[in-house]
Amino acid sequence: MSDSGREPLRIGVLGAARITELSLVGPARTTGHRLVAVAARDRSRAEAFADEHDVERVVDSYADLLADPDVEVVYNPLANGLHGPWNLAALAAGKHVLTEKPSASNAEEAAEVREAAAKAGTVFMEAFHYLFHPVTRRLHEILESGELGELKRVETLVAIPAPGDADPRWSLPLAGGAVMDLGCYSLHAVRMLAPWAGGAPRLVSARGGERAGAPGVDEWLDAELEFPGGATASARCHMAYGELEMSCRIVGSAGEALAPNFVLPHLDDRVVVRTADGERTERLGTRSSYTYQLEALAAHIRRDVPLPLDADDALATMSLIDEAYRAAGFEPRPRTAL
Repeated sequence: MSDSGREPLRIGVLGAARITELSLVGPARTTGHRLVAVAARDRSRAEAFADEHDVERVVDSYADLLADPDVEVVYNPLANGLHGPWNLAALAAGKHVLTEKPSASNAEEAAEVREAAAKAGTVFMEAFHYLFHPVTRRLHEILESGELGELKRVETLVAIPAPGDADPRWSLPLAGGAVMDLGCYSLHAVRMLAPWAGGAPRLVSARGGERAGAPGVDEWLDAELEFPGGATASARCHMAYGELEMSCRIVGSAGEALAPNFVLPHLDDRVVVRTADGERTERLGTRSSYTYQLEALAAHIRRDVPLPLDADDALATMSLIDEAYRAAGFEPRPRTAL
């Protein structure tokens, strides 16, 4: 393991989602943590996943995985609408939980997850992996240093080309939509600047567009926010964009800093700083943000090193998502029953 002498985490995986190879399999292999079990609705898919990614064993169902005494951490990369129900079930089983975002379908369900995490006394973390990468840490350091002066404006955009029409991200019953898949990053990155802006931002306005053929599902949404200190922010997302763009621009009274891809910094690790002294580009490394995330989770579970993410933070983000939906003329996502 990268943290020499520490006991590896024993992780169970819900489903055989494609994202898991990038978000967990690679990082676990790099850091020496164990993938002890996987379950999927179709056992043959779970078996293929286990064979390809060296998962130690396959179990018959999600419930069996939660009941497995050798599983201490449950990773939940299921469709958005299944995050809340299976997060609640995992917490009730006494497991630590690393969940893909958002933590639930809406704020009401996220509040239940928060209560369940408090009752369980286990670790609950939403997978905002970008926060652990040196790119985002450096943006915060530059802001803290005073080099940019007083914070004035933040602009985030998280956009991708359109998934296929059958993709669950376009499904309202599965809590799909651009904000759920992408805008959660935009809003979260804005929220994380509260220490330099006089407190948490409030939503000022939002507008969005519906996906053709998917009633109630947002294809794009633009939100405007304001901080108590007077700085403003835009949090934009688009799930049918011409190209992949995941940028964060921080503007101060004395300069600005840009991360061209703060969400997937292994694809572009630059931070570009512009002040009266000129322009410079810093490169912060293409090691995966997901690897940093898994290391942070392990350090918290094994050594009680503080984490910046918990169930309270997940509820705050989900509440802001619901607010943005309502302001843009959409309804918050419905809950999914198991």
